[in-house]
Amino acid sequence: MDYINQIKLEAGMEIDELVRMMERCGFGARRLAEAVNIYEEMLSEDYTRVFTLAGAMIPAGMRNIISSLIREGRIDVLVSTGANLVHDVIEGYSHHILGDPDAHDTDLRDEGLSRIFDVYVEDGDFASFEEILQNSLPEKTDPMTGREFLRILGSKIDDEKSILRSAYDCGVPIFCPALSDSMIGLQAWLYKQTRGLTVDAFGDVGELVDIFYGAERSGIVIIGGGVPKNFALQAMLVTPNSFDLAIQLTTDRPEAGGLSGASLSEAVSWGKIGAEARKVTVYGDATITLPLMVAATLTRLDKK
Repeated sequence: MDYINQIKLEAGMEIDELVRMMERCGFGARRLAEAVNIYEEMLSEDYTRVFTLAGAMIPAGMRNIISSLIREGRIDVLVSTGANLVHDVIEGYSHHILGDPDAHDTDLRDEGLSRIFDVYVEDGDFASFEEILQNSLPEKTDPMTGREFLRILGSKIDDEKSILRSAYDCGVPIFCPALSDSMIGLQAWLYKQTRGLTVDAFGDVGELVDIFYGAERSGIVIIGGGVPKNFALQAMLVTPNSFDLAIQLTTDRPEAGGLSGASLSEAVSWGKIGAEARKVTVYGDATITLPLMVAATLTRLDKK
């Protein structure tokens, strides 16, 4: 019989020391520790590493974590919402602003500020975004997949901390299954009114399926859920394979039936995640759990 560990904190202790103590604690602490154990295996062994990104992660400050993981060869496939990619571009020439969640939104509108809980974005940043996109989108009448569209866009960004640019430099494919549901989609539609541009959204499905067909072992990190989560899991569904490792960081619960809260065990019933897969869901704000998980894992790998 194992007993609960009563955590002892010391000044100057490393984050991985704390996480290792959490392995023998209850509730979310043990889940976070298990996520680090699984992520350590994913990064240290030969896995095809898939990372899905939903929620307002880039406005909240998670951009450099993702781009660094790409440049360090720790992400092989990224599936993202369009909004995160929009804010990735904005962060390249401006900054998101620390705001007040209790501010009067009518006052913010009068000041030219848009609010994402306690983060502000200036109207001028979106005006600059429009100019950048209109000068960066490819004039190409032949159909291209969304992945190829984002690769070209990434090549036009002059910012090594950008997720799009990092993915372009490192040859990492970015899939955005809801590309039209973003400012990128809106600007692409405006661009199409006067110039040639054809994006084959269904082509992305085949490209991701091909990657999963060729993956001997694969692991997935799911941030927030949503469309990116489903797009990655459904692509695996039509291959003879399944994910061997899976980590989900989410605030949602499974009882309402929504995908963002759906358990990883539920994905086993679909054949998307293997019956013997190592898997864990960490319930909590990903702006807290993601940095902790990555920092502890990288500290552990650096010591090897």
